[in-house]
Amino acid sequence: MALQDLGAEVRRLRETTDPAAIGLPPGRRRARGVRREELAELAGVSADYVRRLEQGRRHPSAAVVNAIARALRAGPAEYERLCALAGYAAADGRVPREAGAAAMRLLERFSGTPVFLTDLAWNVVAVNGAWMALGAGASNRVARDWNIAWRSFSKGHREISREDDHAAAFRAALTARLHSTVLRYPGDESLAELVDELRTTSRSFDGLWRAPEAGAAYDSRAVFRHPGVGDIALDGTMLEVPGDHLQAVLLTATPGSADEGRLGEVVRASAGPAIIRVGQPGPG
Repeated sequence: MALQDLGAEVRRLRETTDPAAIGLPPGRRRARGVRREELAELAGVSADYVRRLEQGRRHPSAAVVNAIARALRAGPAEYERLCALAGYAAADGRVPREAGAAAMRLLERFSGTPVFLTDLAWNVVAVNGAWMALGAGASNRVARDWNIAWRSFSKGHREISREDDHAAAFRAALTARLHSTVLRYPGDESLAELVDELRTTSRSFDGLWRAPEAGAAYDSRAVFRHPGVGDIALDGTMLEVPGDHLQAVLLTATPGSADEGRLGEVVRASAGPAIIRVGQPGPG
């Protein structure tokens, strides 16, 4: 990864860090965030070194990356990204996959709304009963059936359809987030295998991977074909679960629409469990 990207990330973190949050007096400041001189003192390097680093003219050691992350009190995701951009693996190098109690409660609280949890490699970790009621759950016939990116690029969705513009935006967001995950977890071999297989088997994915859309918004408006009530159009909203490094996707219908009525009908008719943990390991 180009040193310019690393430098830009260090500068972004420095300028968005609240001085008071890291023990510095707020005082009168001409610019937002932490000054270069302050970061240099806290990290044990010179202010000139920080300036050259932000300009992409220095490649820091792993120790310096750690010192900068500690000085700015970077969160796990920010620390992992700094490591990846500098060419170092983070602490364990693997995508976290365990859903804690708070994440599981999220599924319970939205009992009437289809919700599924994925890790940052797009492996589904858990779903609620409303999601299963839609009839779009994956099988366990192949190892990657529960990976959203794999299913979207490599398998047909007979039970889910999207208009061309929504499909394009959805795939762009999947790829961009997966690209960011690879930067954060460069040592995850199974994640690398997933990306290699997708680039080999899907020309669409390979094209997006070569030029990922930075900041691509998650757009998952889709039509679910339910055998009992017919088509149900739903909009997907993604929430971050930062403590567990997971993503939660909630599917909702337009209020007062026929889709909302059909969704309520299939959820009320469901007799399955409230929460289902997905057991297959998958990539990542």
